[in-house]
Order: sequence, then C-alpha cells, then structure tokens
Amino acid sequence: MKIAFDAKRFFHNTSGLGNYSRDLVRILTKYFPENDYILLNKNKSERGKEILENPNVHFIGTSKGNMSRQFKMGKDAQKQKADIFHGLSGELPLKWDKAPIKKIVTIHDLIFVRYPQYYSFFDRKIHLWKFKKAAHTADKIVAISEQTKRDIIQFLKVPENKIEVIYQGCHQAFKEQQSEQIIKETKEKFRLPERFILNVGTIEDRKNLLNVVKGINGSNIPLVVVGRKTKYFQKIETFIKKNKLENQIYFLESVSMDELAVIYKLADIFIYPSFFEGFGIPVIEALFSKTVAVTSNTSCLPEAGGPDSLYVDPNNYLDIQSKIKFLWDNEAERKRRADKGFEFVQKFNDEPIANELIDLYLSI
Repeated sequence: MKIAFDAKRFFHNTSGLGNYSRDLVRILTKYFPENDYILLNKNKSERGKEILENPNVHFIGTSKGNMSRQFKMGKDAQKQKADIFHGLSGELPLKWDKAPIKKIVTIHDLIFVRYPQYYSFFDRKIHLWKFKKAAHTADKIVAISEQTKRDIIQFLKVPENKIEVIYQGCHQAFKEQQSEQIIKETKEKFRLPERFILNVGTIEDRKNLLNVVKGINGSNIPLVVVGRKTKYFQKIETFIKKNKLENQIYFLESVSMDELAVIYKLADIFIYPSFFEGFGIPVIEALFSKTVAVTSNTSCLPEAGGPDSLYVDPNNYLDIQSKIKFLWDNEAERKRRADKGFEFVQKFNDEPIANELIDLYLSI
C-alpha cells in the first residue's frame, strides 16, 4: 500500500498533534516496512528527521500558495498514486480529482463544542465546519477514545459504523530506563525535591491546576509542574503568593523528553484532574513510568487510567487533597497501584496500535 499523510503537524507541532503524527508514522514504518508512507507538506523541519531516514518514508513538498493544504494537498496525494490519504488532525482537503483514493481522518476531541468558553466564536465556527466536512467526506474516522467516538456521533451526526476507536501510545522515552547519569543530571539541573507529586500539561483553565495547588495548601507536599504557561497561570500565581507556597511548588521549563521521562519516574504520584480530555496522554506516560496516577472521573480519563488509578471529582479540591494524602502516606498502596497500572498500560504499546491501523487501512 501507499499511504499519504497530511504532515503539517508532523513537522510543525512540538507536542499533542505533533507527537501523535510522528508516533503513528514511526510505528507503521517499524512494523509494516513493506508499505510506502508519504509525508505531504509545503516544507519539512528537523522534527521527525530520524523517521524520514527510513527508506519507505518519503517527504513530498506540496503545491505552494495560500490554502494549498485545503485545495491542493489531496490532488498532490493522488498524483503520487496513493491508495489512502490520512488526515491526522481532524481535517481533510476540500478538493480532489477523479483518481481513486480512500480517505481517513483522525479526530482527537470535540472540546471546542463541549467547552466553548475556552475558544473564540470564530475558532468554534471554523473548527466545527472543518470537522463536520472531514467526517462526512471520510470513508472511515479514527477516534482516539470511546469518549471521542460518542462525541462524534452526537455532535457531528456520523453513523457509529463509520468510526473506529484506535488508541494512541506515547513517546518511547517513557518506556525506557534512563541512565543513572541522566537521572543524576536531571535532579541537579531542576533542583528536584527528594519526594514530590507531578503535574504535566499546558497551564490552562481546562487542566485545572489551581485545584491541585489548593489541594496541597496546608501540607508540606512538594508539587512539580511541567507545562507552558497561559493567562490562567496568573490565577495560580496569585493563590501561591497569598498562601506563601513559593517554596513548595516548582515550575519547570525547557524540559527535554528524556528529562521529562526521568521526572515522571522520580515522582511519587502523578496528578491530572483535567475537566475534559480527548484521551489524556500524560496519564499513559505516568503508567508506563510505573508512577501511580490520580486523575478525573470524567470524559476519557478512566479509559486511559484503567481500574487501578485513583479518580477524583475535578471540581472538588478537597477530594483531590484526600486522594493525594492517602497515596502520599501509603507507599505499599502506591506500589500496588503502580504495578497494576503498568500491566494495564501495555494495551497502549506500539505493536497492537500498528496492527489496528493496518487492519483499518486494509479494510477500505
């Protein structure tokens, strides 16, 4: 087979959609090297360059001009005689010629519909139009969780039999044991406390970091936070200053993937009380790191966390506080849940995901 991908996110997104795109192409090339994989974009970057070293992966520079991704990329895939075009971030080209090609789109979430307050009016309208158009154009839709599948059926009015749930995995760094040297250097570089709880993700309203900070207020439990700051950070900063928590909370920046993997492994507890997620990759990263996760009892997060993570009401900081304290004071329970979580998370390994993707491609 010859499979073409919209590679904009592959080359130009550092996290989220970029990681999904790079991991998907990486695992397909590893387990199914007999196929040709075409990465379509106006230009490439240093991201994913090791994937491009595979002889069965080809970068094709697409037609230039404004809106070329919408109006020309599909035709460019057809010129390459691709059997399948896979849009990796909720979109498909709008124009095609008559050459036969099957179309698949991955939809990660419909958060802009569920939580419109986080998006501008214009962005909501554009996203909804693009996603609806792609969903109805596609021969098949990949949803990254059962939660996303339910939302696609409800909000995009797509029949259930058109949607396949194929989970995503996480970066290989979280599945490897980093060297003692990297562990030592990471501890020293970020001046990490001996014991701590960890939160990873963009510091924005939806991720709900303020309730974590409220949850540890009055305790001596250190919190390490890794994530890009937004305007929401000002609320957290105000609370920290008011309650004199400056020496208890560590905000880290410029963290490499290997350093992040070390930090996950060093943490006693991973805390992720997001209000809503399409999937929740940080929870998977924690479980692969053999770190117990405390996460929300909402959206897809129980799908990612499995039966042995601990679940909280994200609106209730006292619930968050009690679950953190329970695990913080109970090493045996942390270890039991971490070991069980590690068994559960194997379903998100590369090979089963690659097999599901190829089965889907072959089915159409």
